[in-house]
Amino acid sequence: MNLRRISLTTAAALLAVAPLSACGADAEAPAAPAAGSPRVALSITDPWVKAAESGTTAVFGTLVNRTGEPVTVVSGSSPVAGSVELHEVVAGSGGATTMRAKPGGFTVPAGGSHRLAPGGDHIMLMDLKRPVEPGAEIPLTLRLSDGATVSFTAVAKEFSGAKESYDPSEHHDHG
Repeated sequence: MNLRRISLTTAAALLAVAPLSACGADAEAPAAPAAGSPRVALSITDPWVKAAESGTTAVFGTLVNRTGEPVTVVSGSSPVAGSVELHEVVAGSGGATTMRAKPGGFTVPAGGSHRLAPGGDHIMLMDLKRPVEPGAEIPLTLRLSDGATVSFTAVAKEFSGAKESYDPSEHHDHG
C-alpha cells in the first residue's frame, strides 16, 4: 500500500507542475517586464531602410501596439542621421505624390498596427552622416507622446521606388 500511495503522490505532483512548465516554453508569450520597468507599448515588425549613398532615406515596417490604448509616435532619432522626421505621402496636383511631415505623428490604434510603406507613411532619415549600404544594420529610436522610447534596428536593402518629392510649402530643419 505504501508503494501505491507514493506513486499517486508522485503522479499528482507531476501533473501539478506540467502546466507550469508548458507555459514557460511558449515562445509566443510576451516576456514580463523587469520590476520597475515600463510595459513595452509599441514594437515594429520587419523594419528595413532603403540603402542610400547620401542625403536622405526612409525606414519602413509595421508599428504594433500591444496595449488597450492608442499610442502615438511623435519623433525619432538615429546616429546615422542629422535629423529624423515622420512623413506621409499625399497626392498633389496632376496626380504626383509629395511627401511631407506628418502632423501629430503616427497614431497606432489600441491593439492594432500602423504600416510604414513606400508611397505611404514612413520615417525619414535626413542629412545622412554616412552611406547606408545594403545589409547595414541601422539603429533607430522612436519617442512616444508619453515620453517613452522604443529602440530597434532596421536592415538596409536596395529599393528603386519611393521617389516622391518634398512639398515646397513644408519647412525642413536639417540642422
